[in-house]
Amino acid sequence: METKTSNEYSQVISRCKELFRKKTVDYGTAWRILRISSITDQIFIKAQRIRSIQEKGSQKVNDPIVDEFVGIINYCLIALIQISLKEDERMEIPYEQLEPHYDHWATATKGLLENKNHDYGEAWRDMRVSSMTDIILMKLYRVKQIEDNEGQTLVSEGIEANYQDMINYAVFCLIKLGYHESNN
Repeated sequence: METKTSNEYSQVISRCKELFRKKTVDYGTAWRILRISSITDQIFIKAQRIRSIQEKGSQKVNDPIVDEFVGIINYCLIALIQISLKEDERMEIPYEQLEPHYDHWATATKGLLENKNHDYGEAWRDMRVSSMTDIILMKLYRVKQIEDNEGQTLVSEGIEANYQDMINYAVFCLIKLGYHESNN
């Protein structure tokens, strides 16, 4: 059954995927050179910029924060794809070969969202975008700690689950900001 959230989620991911496709056409897969920790830092930069703008109430660079949330989603998906392709040494991978990986992780992450939404009753709809930004930053600090511990955890979920949670919170933020409704 397609719910309102499921439909909105699909609209956001569709727009993110189209940007990923266009950037792959423009730049190829230059991101393949990045280690997972470098991708995490790219996500951190985007989340930190969002928080800084939220705290200051203004910005000097005219890039909208919705673009940063899209970047968080796509960099998280890039990280998950990079993990999936860790045995593949190719630097350049055609979009047609990346697309199934993108779709796999986007679908798996949406499934996680639907399970959590069932249990939490869509509590995110009553949350502030600033609070969800903080949660994304907290998840980033968790991922950095796991990376610093060489992937070892005692009781915690791994980095993949944290990337998926960041994707879902970024999607929630974009839904709250009306990104799924706009055509720009």
